[in-house]
Amino acid sequence: MIAGIETGGTKVICAVADPQDPGVPVDQARIDTTSPAETLSAVRDFLAPHAAAGRFDAVGIASFGPVQVDAASPRFGWITSTPKPGWRNTDLVAGLGLAPGTPVRLVTDVTGAALGEHRFGAGRGVSDLAYVTVGTGVGAGIVVDGAPFTLRSHPELGHLVVRRHPEDSFAGVCPFHGDCLEGLASGPSITARWGRPGTDLGAWHQDAVSLSAYYIAQLLATVTYAVAPQRIVLGGGVLKAAGLLDAVREQLALLVGGALAEHPLTDPGSGYVVRPALGDGSGVRGALCLAGDALPLGAALATAG
Repeated sequence: MIAGIETGGTKVICAVADPQDPGVPVDQARIDTTSPAETLSAVRDFLAPHAAAGRFDAVGIASFGPVQVDAASPRFGWITSTPKPGWRNTDLVAGLGLAPGTPVRLVTDVTGAALGEHRFGAGRGVSDLAYVTVGTGVGAGIVVDGAPFTLRSHPELGHLVVRRHPEDSFAGVCPFHGDCLEGLASGPSITARWGRPGTDLGAWHQDAVSLSAYYIAQLLATVTYAVAPQRIVLGGGVLKAAGLLDAVREQLALLVGGALAEHPLTDPGSGYVVRPALGDGSGVRGALCLAGDALPLGAALATAG
């Protein structure tokens, strides 16, 4: 049996699957993200009945970060400088209590979502995919030729310095930078800016959509310029706001203009920027893929396909 674990800022999703069919969970659970001790204890309780003779064939983890994903590092599996209260310097892998020698693959939660969407969702049919999430935090994950572009580090694009909207004087909420992208466009920034959550903005809804689209489009332009994915999947709780996805597509076309002539982003209806097809299941499906790829046959199939 293999296990996939997606740890997020508000919830953890755990799943187990047959190694021969990693894309189909045979059981899964949602666990609230509270303290490390309480959360990881609940994860262990879910995993224990599924471990054959106390062990799994492999485990894949897609974790909120920053997190040390380099397996050669002595701090592999440690959550590092996260703003999540109580989680800084948490040894995530050790906290799972896995049997010694269990193969573990680890990426960020958004890279896990990119992998899940690439294999089973909105990224099918392309080789290179970016997944961008705008929710409690802002981040991006990249898949190149069907695999995470690196297992040694991960992007932290939520902290990009962006061009301010000319009518925006909000200070931002990022604890490190104030008005970086995450500080201006994340879910907490919307709540702080308007005094109410994005789901309850009333008469301010359209103003919030316009501001959010202005900043999110800058992130998508950066991803496009830097890594040239064939498609971008845009998810996260903020993107559930009515009209925001279309506004981002239109703003992206305006922002890039003629710099990328004939690129599909210049047509907001091209399908270059799409919603996730797997909903909230993208990350855990990606984590299961990581576990499957950690097995000899899985690794060979992933390389071939």
